[in-house]
Amino acid sequence: MSITSERKSALIKEFATKEGDTGSPEVQIAILSERITNLTQHFRTHTHDFHSRRGLLILVGQRRRLLDYLNRTDHTRYKKVIERLGIRK
Repeated sequence: MSITSERKSALIKEFATKEGDTGSPEVQIAILSERITNLTQHFRTHTHDFHSRRGLLILVGQRRRLLDYLNRTDHTRYKKVIERLGIRK
C-alpha cells in the first residue's frame, strides 16, 4: 500500500522543477497519485477495508486541493501535470 523509497525518488526526479525540488505541487501531486493508485489496487482484493478507504478519500482530497491551487496560480503547469499523470478533470 505504501510507496517505496526508490519509486518516490524516481517520481521526485521526474517531476522536479529544479535540482533538489521535493515540495513543488507537481512533485506532491505525483506522489499522491502513486499512493492513490496503490490503494486502488489494494481495494480490488480487499473490498471491505473501510478504514483504508477513508485514507484514500483523504488523499484524493489533498490531491484535488493541490490541483486547484496549481490551476489558480499557473494554468499551463496544471495542464502539463494533468496530461503527464493522466488525471481526469
